[in-house]
Amino acid sequence: MNANRDAAPDDIAALKEALTVERAKGLEIAAELAVARAKASEDEALIAQQKLQIAKLKQQIYGQRSERSSRLIEQLALTFEELEADATEDELAAERAVAKTTTVRGFTRKRPERQTFPEHLPRERVVIDPPTACECCGSNRLRKLGEDVTRTLEVVPRQWKVIETVREKFSCRDCEKISQPPAPFHAIARGWVGPSLLAMIVFEKFGQHQPLNRQAERYALEGVPIALSTMADAVGACCTVLEPLSRLLEAHVMAAERLHGDDTTVPVLALGKCDVARCWVYVKDDRPFGGSDPPAAMFYYSRDRSGEHPQAHLANYTGILQADAFGGYIKLYEPARSAGLIREAACWVHARRPFFAMADLEENARRKAAGKKEIVISPVAMEIVRRIDALFEIERSINGQNADQRKAVRQAQSAPLVADLEAYMREQCAKLSRGHDLAKAMNYMFKRWASFTRFLDDGRVCLSNNAAERALRGIALGRKSWLFCGSDRGGRRAAAMYSVIVSAKMNAVDPQAWLADVLARIATHPAHRLDELLPWNWKTAQQQGLAAQAA
Repeated sequence: MNANRDAAPDDIAALKEALTVERAKGLEIAAELAVARAKASEDEALIAQQKLQIAKLKQQIYGQRSERSSRLIEQLALTFEELEADATEDELAAERAVAKTTTVRGFTRKRPERQTFPEHLPRERVVIDPPTACECCGSNRLRKLGEDVTRTLEVVPRQWKVIETVREKFSCRDCEKISQPPAPFHAIARGWVGPSLLAMIVFEKFGQHQPLNRQAERYALEGVPIALSTMADAVGACCTVLEPLSRLLEAHVMAAERLHGDDTTVPVLALGKCDVARCWVYVKDDRPFGGSDPPAAMFYYSRDRSGEHPQAHLANYTGILQADAFGGYIKLYEPARSAGLIREAACWVHARRPFFAMADLEENARRKAAGKKEIVISPVAMEIVRRIDALFEIERSINGQNADQRKAVRQAQSAPLVADLEAYMREQCAKLSRGHDLAKAMNYMFKRWASFTRFLDDGRVCLSNNAAERALRGIALGRKSWLFCGSDRGGRRAAAMYSVIVSAKMNAVDPQAWLADVLARIATHPAHRLDELLPWNWKTAQQQGLAAQAA
């Protein structure tokens, strides 16, 4: 060790200089560390983005290959969001650290070029005042060479306004009769809420699952206090006004050749407690077999899960019903049914689920890592899941083709696989006790084998009942927000509004824009042409109007 080098100087000026040098070195080290941290964060965000893109591409190409694939993509998206935000924070921290030094090179993240400015958005041109004199010599002889444009995406906060509709009165000089135009229509009798506001309140409540009290709080913060009773009046009035459209929608759904049916729980407020009611849905969606009819969904509410409810909903329906094995549907499948025959088509996703639970290696690994009791993995269950997945793989290749084409492919490719699957399951079931979980899952299918194999002889049948489950997904998410229905009438009201909103979404229609236009026009629209206001017909009219304007 060099004692002379390590000895601290006695001169105050030298001490200050040494302190300054050490501080500069400390800032350099801190800057280098910040830059390294920013680079590492960028790499982590990039890896997460690539994983998310790979997962989305896999699902797009191969479809949903496991029960948790959708949740996996959601989790990857959340991870990417957090890492992207972390990377930006670290980048800004590195910039601040580098600014304090002169020797450390700065770090800027490489961001891909993104087009975030849709062409339909209006443009607002803001021109900054140009210089009046040269910054170098002071001359005012300047000539424009060009311009650089910086585009910024901005949003205008929600604007509230009061529309004053003036109706002038005139008196006749001959007969003294007073003439005046009629008052504008409001969905609420003697009300003052406009159609766009009505649509927003209704869509927020039933489409975005925001209870009225939360909406009222938000509007009050925006400087527009609206009484809760007024908003409740608006909801009741809208449901009444839209009731004719609900009946048309119901007729459209019940005319389907094939329906998807399902139900979910809906807590409803009772005296001193919450009861568990049910919300039923029937979905018409002919797109998987190339049908041209618009998709739609019809919801119903009931206080319990008695079989009399689906029997009443489908009292006049004849066709194919894809649903689970709920006992309340059994009477609908009776051959001697007076209204006509309903043929049952079972859901292979429901059948696959118990087998998958006994073949889930990933879940077992997670339980093992968490120190929980492991699941007994069954090789038989794994083989059955593999064989069922092969059927779904064939289905993905024929999705959207017409019924005859789908039937031909199924007869050629799926039928042999189904026959082998049945033989394999019967062979394995004979080796198991009746109480074994595998035997129970197999017997569930054996008892309904005609319903499970109906898809082989009818190209309109789907392998899964996912269409109905997708329609009910919003209710499952909404329960966490609105907690319960206030009454049975409230449940029926919610079911009616779910029907129109979900049907609009299924046809790629903005429910709020559609509701606003319908509520403004429905009072003067001819009753015999009310079907023009259904979401798919409304969308076509809007597109034709835009095309005419463009021409």
